[in-house]
Amino acid sequence: MSIIVQKFGGTSVANSEKIRNAAKRAVAKYKQGHKVVVVASARGKQTDELVADAYELNPDPPKREMDQLLSTGEQQTVSLMAIAIQNMGYKALSFTGHQIQMITDSVHSKARIESIGSEIIHEKLDDGYIVIAAGFQGIDEKGNVTTLGRGGSDTSAVAIAAALKAKQCEIYTDVDGIYTTDPRKYSKAVKINQVSYDEMLELASLGAGVMHGRAIEFGKKYGVEIQVRSSTLDIEGTLITEEVPQMEGILVSGATVQSDLAKITIIGIPHSPGNAAKVFSALAGTKISVNDIIQTELDDNSANLSFTISKNDLADALKTIKAIKNEIQYRDLFIREDIAEVSAVGIGMRTHYGVADRMFKALAENKINIDSITTSEIRISCLVDKQQSDKALEVICDTFQLDKEPEERDM
Repeated sequence: MSIIVQKFGGTSVANSEKIRNAAKRAVAKYKQGHKVVVVASARGKQTDELVADAYELNPDPPKREMDQLLSTGEQQTVSLMAIAIQNMGYKALSFTGHQIQMITDSVHSKARIESIGSEIIHEKLDDGYIVIAAGFQGIDEKGNVTTLGRGGSDTSAVAIAAALKAKQCEIYTDVDGIYTTDPRKYSKAVKINQVSYDEMLELASLGAGVMHGRAIEFGKKYGVEIQVRSSTLDIEGTLITEEVPQMEGILVSGATVQSDLAKITIIGIPHSPGNAAKVFSALAGTKISVNDIIQTELDDNSANLSFTISKNDLADALKTIKAIKNEIQYRDLFIREDIAEVSAVGIGMRTHYGVADRMFKALAENKINIDSITTSEIRISCLVDKQQSDKALEVICDTFQLDKEPEERDM
């Protein structure tokens, strides 16, 4: 009997009716002959409400206590799911992250998974139970409750699927799959039937909110097929899987726009070995993730070093960089908060030329100025004025015909 892991996000378990519907999906898989593990998020806006309560009591709540608090949301959901399944006449047991030995490091609110004790899950699956595990949470080696941060339930689900060597991990959400871009910003977007891990990693890192990058990393590392599906519609979703040759025929698979960014430029950083390392080491020490990095030469003795970060990290990043000013002797800082990043992603870029040319020409023809450009093997990203970002996304989507199925596009 193969193992299927099903993950239900907050909107998919927001109330009793939705929990019952999710329970029906789990039971349906069980009746097909699969062993079923369900990973559930907190209901609806419950996590947001708990955060608001905490900040009302303390404007700077301890991160350890926040993890202890926020983990209760998932615990409620998994118990309710087990109750619903048992009422349908099937055996079900709920477990916290602690009970399944989801061991993480000790970084509260941004913990990373180190290991999963799959023995108890296998034992209960073999006994005929549907197992329901709390997503988003774990424990460190000292027994402290930890949470995995943004996208933590997705990460939990794929990690559990990897530990159990599951056939597939189904991610149920309020959308019916992954689209060529955000349909709210480009109404002509079409659903992608199949996408590679690498493409999905790029899309997730560039702001596509359906899946979190850490979950995709687990899938790629352990070969777990991930299917993103609708929690309300009984239709096929988007399969995230290994790259196959026919994917190279798709020039651009998707486009994104990311607006919650800030750009920091360190002006006049001396050409001394180790200066850049000191900057990014200091930022890493405060758990700040850096996105694109660009260095431009000023003269033989100095350069400008620019990088983008989440706006939420801007205050901490500035504090960190100012603290090492005397150490690296830069001249000044320049900050931009009025920017956005638009990107085109596709494995086809590896084997086809001219993608950058088409993209830059289209932006220029629409009078969209580019602040800076970064690339990878399968991605081209441009920083643009935030007020032009939606237009820039539309231009990219039209240029690469992301309103059409792949076989209908002109190369």
